[in-house]
Amino acid sequence: MLSLARIDAFYGRAHILAGVSLALAKGEVLALLGRNGAGKSTTLKTIIGLVPPASGEILFEGRRIDGLPPNRIAQLGIGWVPEDRRIFTDLTVTENLEVGRQPPREDTPAWTPERLFALFPNLAELRNRSGGRISGGEQQMLTIARTLMGNPKLVLLDEPSEGLAPKVVEQMAETILALKREGLAILLSEQNLHFARLVADRASIIEKGRIRYEGTMDALARDADVQREYLSA
Repeated sequence: MLSLARIDAFYGRAHILAGVSLALAKGEVLALLGRNGAGKSTTLKTIIGLVPPASGEILFEGRRIDGLPPNRIAQLGIGWVPEDRRIFTDLTVTENLEVGRQPPREDTPAWTPERLFALFPNLAELRNRSGGRISGGEQQMLTIARTLMGNPKLVLLDEPSEGLAPKVVEQMAETILALKREGLAILLSEQNLHFARLVADRASIIEKGRIRYEGTMDALARDADVQREYLSA
């Protein structure tokens, strides 16, 4: 469904991504792991078009999308859940969902507010409350739900477990597994190895803008040397 080949990206003169290559299939969860500043968020922003790649190519369902504007990439069926959530604090939960609405797509789950309230029961109870008056975990759920209103085929999740209470992290893991069962492909940027193990099929580790490791999540969980070298604080 998605492939990145030899992607280089810069912020000004700073070389952030250097030859990054990834591949993701339908219904698969890939965890992009790494320390702070390794290039995880930049990789996601490059896919969605917010950081234009300087070289390399990005294919989505066989079509090149590098160089397209973010709104066009979203219309093709890629949803992005940013790390900083970016909900509309003055709008209600239901109004936030309506902002993300896009037409249904073939071979893709069609999401409605009621389906999302079934997936996120906490939001159902808060549907008329403003986004600024719900908790951080509820805002994270709202951000994911708003993205799903675009009926994406692929979801980019940037650090979804960061700053959340353990119980909310468990709920987030259950949500991601539910989306996987719906057939969505998910690229997950994470530092939390435990969380990634709950949801991911495979892992890629990025360090200083380069992919240093690729393998199954189970293999990474057994490889203490790789964890120590690339993931420990």
